[in-house]
Amino acid sequence: MHRIHPAPKRWIATTFALVALALSIPGYTKVLHEERSVYTRIIVEDERNLRCLKFTLVRENSRQTCMDRNNPQRLVFDYAKMTLSALLLKPDPERILIIGLGGGTLPMALRDILPSAVIDTVEIDEAVVRVAERFFDFAEDDQNRVYVQDARVFGKRAALRGEQYDLIILDAFDGEYIPEHLMTVEFLSEMRGLLSDDGVLVANTFASSKLYDYESATYAEAFGGFLNFRLPTSGNRVILVPQAKLDIDARTPLDRKTLRANADSLKAPMAPYDMPLKRYVSTLLSLSEQKPDWNSRIRPLTDQFSPANVLQSQ
Repeated sequence: MHRIHPAPKRWIATTFALVALALSIPGYTKVLHEERSVYTRIIVEDERNLRCLKFTLVRENSRQTCMDRNNPQRLVFDYAKMTLSALLLKPDPERILIIGLGGGTLPMALRDILPSAVIDTVEIDEAVVRVAERFFDFAEDDQNRVYVQDARVFGKRAALRGEQYDLIILDAFDGEYIPEHLMTVEFLSEMRGLLSDDGVLVANTFASSKLYDYESATYAEAFGGFLNFRLPTSGNRVILVPQAKLDIDARTPLDRKTLRANADSLKAPMAPYDMPLKRYVSTLLSLSEQKPDWNSRIRPLTDQFSPANVLQSQ
């Protein structure tokens, strides 16, 4: 009978050191999970201190969500911070609707920042929900709920129930594919109908390609005007529509004093998320004075005309 001797402590220490060294090498990745869902190919990878979610059928570098494993509350991507700048316009939403779950970064951050708010997230792919729960610490509760459903179907049914939201976040796109029925005047009008009178709509979307003019014209058609938030550090842009249910002529201009007061009230709850609130106050004020930078003669996207994916590829 052979006795198995425990490995020497020095050998164990050396093994851990080698693993740590490998994880510190630039470009090192470890695939934790991969599956082909009904809608896309889902990959979860660890790359040094980051855990990233990818939705990809073509590109290998299409990262949807990344979480800092050493500091899970830190927002890795600028677009997530830009999206949460909507709270400067509406710091106390009681009901929030999010279209698109990803790794669950936004609903979990909002659940922490606004503990009394009710958050409804709509995600069409059930596999994405499972992955967010297993690998990205996403958790549902009575105030943080996920509906596995197409966003158009959810929106129409919510309207029939008379639902109203103070903040709507559109975040259902990735680098490879756009659900074209979620980028039309009709869809945006449906979302607008779900907003409370002083509600804010915010969309994480694209900063380049031929789609830029068409998408801008679509938001202008649906809302009359919007804030076009872009940063040189991000390939995304974030569209913000203050008081989105109201016509442009009835919209109250952004007020510096109010934005600063909102930033002060949010400073403590948003501290773990590394949000540059003061800088964003100045940014939003400057955006409210900018003129449109797109071709206003471009045709808006509609349910009958929505070649969004073709335009995004050009």
